[in-house]
Order: sequence, then C-alpha cells, then structure tokens
Amino acid sequence: MSTRYRVVHRTQYTYASVVNPSYSQLHLLPRDVPGQRCVSSEVVVSPRPEDYREHVDFFGNRVGYVAIHRPHKTLTVTATSVVEVDDRPAGLPLLGRRPWEEVPVALRETDPLWAAHYTLDSPLVAASEAARAYAEPSFPPGRDVAEAATDLCARIHRDFTFDAKATTVATPLEEVLRDRRGVCQDFAHVGIACVRAMGLPARYVSGYLETDPPPGKPKLVGADVSHAWFSVLLPEVGWLDLDPTNDQVVGSRYVVTAYGRDYQDLPPVSGVIFTEGRTKKLEVTVDVTAL
Repeated sequence: MSTRYRVVHRTQYTYASVVNPSYSQLHLLPRDVPGQRCVSSEVVVSPRPEDYREHVDFFGNRVGYVAIHRPHKTLTVTATSVVEVDDRPAGLPLLGRRPWEEVPVALRETDPLWAAHYTLDSPLVAASEAARAYAEPSFPPGRDVAEAATDLCARIHRDFTFDAKATTVATPLEEVLRDRRGVCQDFAHVGIACVRAMGLPARYVSGYLETDPPPGKPKLVGADVSHAWFSVLLPEVGWLDLDPTNDQVVGSRYVVTAYGRDYQDLPPVSGVIFTEGRTKKLEVTVDVTAL
C-alpha cells in the first residue's frame, strides 16, 4: 500500500530596495529513496529567471539553480510535487540489531566511505563533550544500537522545548544544548551531535509532514513548514530515521527532500543578492495533502 501526496512549498522574499541581480540555490524537489518515489515536480519562479537548471549534488539531492538579472523587489519560488510514499511498519527494524559498540567495525567492513563521512564533524555539528555527556545515558555498554538511538530521540523530545522564537539558523549548537529550546532543525542537530559523539554515523534529513492527518490521528509539530529529523546508520539495514520533535520513528506521513551532514548542506532556499537594502520580509508556506 502507498499514499500519494501533493507538496506545495512557497517562499516569498520582499526586499527593502531593488535587487539586481540575484542567484539562488534550491533544495525543494523530493528525491527518490527506498519507499518513496517522486511522480512529478515543478518549480515556478517570479520574476521569471534568465537561467534555471537542475543537477544532483554530492549527497544525491536534486538541486535547482536560479539566476535573475532584471531589477526586482520581490522573489517568489513555488515548488509543487506529487510524491508516492509506501506504508511503513511501525517500530524498529528486526535486522541489524547489535550492540552499539560493534557498529563502527561492522560499518567499516561494509561501507567505510559513507560511514566515515557522516561520523566526522560538519560545519554546524561538532561532537562535543557536552553532546557526549547528554548522549551517554542512552548508550550504556552492550545496548542495541537501534534501541539506544530511539531512546535518545525520546529524551530530546522530553528534555527540549519547541520554541520557534528561541533560535535562528545561526544559533550555535552549544547554545541549544545549554538552553534546551529550539525547533526541529535544532533537535535534529542535537541528535546528530550526540550520535557522532559516540562514534556512530548520523545524517540530517529535510522534508515535510502531512499537513492534515488522517481521522483520529494527531497533527504533528512542524507540519506547516519544512521539517527536519536525523538518521542513524545500522549495519545490514541502512538508515533508521528518527523525529525527535515528535518522538517517533519516521513513517509514511513523511516526505523526504534531501540528505546532508547538517542544515548547511541543504537549506530549502539560499543565495546571493546585490542590493543596498536588506530582506524586508520573508514568508514561507507549506501544504502537504494526501491525494
């Protein structure tokens, strides 16, 4: 069984003065991954760009490039996609269950490049002593790696407060660990830092949640904006995706857009503008509808 979703992500920048030119990079197009297929996708940019092209980056993500050379005071980017997501069994996988201390050796034997790539520090996430201290209660000696990671996810959900005003994209991870407040991006970074501090590979995942849940199901936090969570690499199984914002294993109500080491590898919209003013207003809306 599977469900089709229509995802509409609209971003609008309003500038204080005329911009000319502007260059943008987009991580808005869902990718094909196990259990998910992108049926169709379209990006509409206003004003119409002189150049729009797509490529696949180092992490396998679909990336759009936009160049606008005419003067403009607003920039609107609307990405519309139809994605098919397979139903996924609840709970943890039955395979790949082993003590977490054995995982680094097992991964070096099967996938050394990617295991090492996601174990090292990245621009926004460093495996600090504070991160290890927070992680250690979830990783006692001999504990199964999937159970340890899931326990860490639950503790982040319990100990950290969702507060959209507490942080920005520039807030250091050390501050989030200290104040224990933030948004889904921050909680994903905390999870990644903790897992890497224990010597295990973890990656950042961006995507979306179903906006209107099925009857009887609660609406999840982060459903009205782009969402983020983290993954832990399990031997023989692959990546286990965990959402600390909602304390659950990622299931069929999630749509994956991109993977990376942290948020800096895959912001939804980023770029450069040439103007004497600043961005006056930024509006982002997301709608994920089951078809």
